[in-house]
Amino acid sequence: MRMSTSDYTVISAIAAFFLSAAVLSAGGPSRAGDALPPFKDELFSKQSVLQTSDGGASEVIDYDEMRDINGRDQIPEKRAQQKYVSLGIRKAQADETLSLDGIRLDVTRVGPAANAVFTVIFIHGRDGDRRLGANDYSFGGNFNRLKNLVAGNGGVYYSPTVKSFDSNGVAAIEGLIRYASAQSPGRPVILSCASMGSQVCWGIARDEASVKRLKGMLIMSGVTDPDFTRSAFYKAKLPLWFAHGSRDPVYAAADQQALFESLRKAKYPTHFTLFQTGNHGTPIRMIDWRRVLNWILAA
Repeated sequence: MRMSTSDYTVISAIAAFFLSAAVLSAGGPSRAGDALPPFKDELFSKQSVLQTSDGGASEVIDYDEMRDINGRDQIPEKRAQQKYVSLGIRKAQADETLSLDGIRLDVTRVGPAANAVFTVIFIHGRDGDRRLGANDYSFGGNFNRLKNLVAGNGGVYYSPTVKSFDSNGVAAIEGLIRYASAQSPGRPVILSCASMGSQVCWGIARDEASVKRLKGMLIMSGVTDPDFTRSAFYKAKLPLWFAHGSRDPVYAAADQQALFESLRKAKYPTHFTLFQTGNHGTPIRMIDWRRVLNWILAA
């Protein structure tokens, strides 16, 4: 059954009302599952856990290429099967160029430009641009689910084009965080970075002004920051989730796991998901966005 634009708007508004009440209440959501309601969980969330440790903060997830790529995609690594995507969310999507204190930043925005219940920003890796994080069919439809989870519940999702992963790239995302926070004052902002884009996340973590606006971060298949414990993000004890493939040939999973373990010893709020036999792009395909966002929103 197809929904009209008006049907979608009404449903989104109702969902946003209840989500806003949960996220913005004085005590926050009572449980992680209280914030974002299920969306295609039967396809994305039913993952086999091979091992857990650290009281559930560390987990090893079963990953199988034949099942999780070939069995999920109509065209492997290019187009997910139709059941994994819901394209009605495209009505809330727009390509924009923002002017942020003299920096021009191309973004794909999904959801309201102002008064969003919460904001999620995704930073791509090398050779990517804003299209990567907005592609409905790549990575098994996982970005389509993210867009539906965010914009479908009154939030706003930004997928920007980061031209470099140095101080200039960090400055551009600092500007986007300021902009998003000004558009939706007092609302949570969650930053997620993949691969080389994680250098942007670590740079943002050092900026006190940005950290004051953030709710938490997700690092997928990223580099490790040996000086993270000196950052403003660390001092603020904001939640940090790591996701990595055990066979990542670009950035070793062991490096991120070592940082996670040191943070756990310091009683820092952190989580580590390792996809057994997973490659460099596996976390982008396999991360359970609803679970991650609920964990950060509930912190």
